[in-house]
Amino acid sequence: MEITVKRLEGMELKIAWQQAFAQHQIHRPEAYFDRCDLENRTGKRVTLLAYADGELAGVSHLKYDSDYPFFRENGIPEINDLNVFPEYQRQGIANRIIEEFEHIARETTHRIGIGVGLYKDYGAAQRIYCRRGYIPDGHGIMYHNVPLVPGEMVRADDDLVLYLVKELGII
Repeated sequence: MEITVKRLEGMELKIAWQQAFAQHQIHRPEAYFDRCDLENRTGKRVTLLAYADGELAGVSHLKYDSDYPFFRENGIPEINDLNVFPEYQRQGIANRIIEEFEHIARETTHRIGIGVGLYKDYGAAQRIYCRRGYIPDGHGIMYHNVPLVPGEMVRADDDLVLYLVKELGII
């Protein structure tokens, strides 16, 4: 299988991305796609579309201005909203996307970050990130980007996250 990666540029790729998300029941409001497109054009984000043998297989973003305060305050770009469609999982797509983001980030910084959910659905992602050298940032578990306090009760959903960082080496 040939894996290629393209940056989001132009209406054609944006429409293909929207249609693929709809087909795979990944729900995002129209404003999400518009914001991502604008942020790509203004240099605040890089959106990558991964193709397997010419078919769209996954999409993710590198956000230079993370919503997570520690990353934002320390200039750590964040890999965000990594989606590989089910029929393409376990075929190297996520690794290829992450590899490209690491290459892009290495041009301007020595660290990159990512957040990962904590329940079973995120198990494969947790393993990929650890194998690629991502380690916890030392700030503990976050809920809606706010640190949890010992004894606090929270819902185990997509907003319960552990943030990880990777040292990219000297720039």
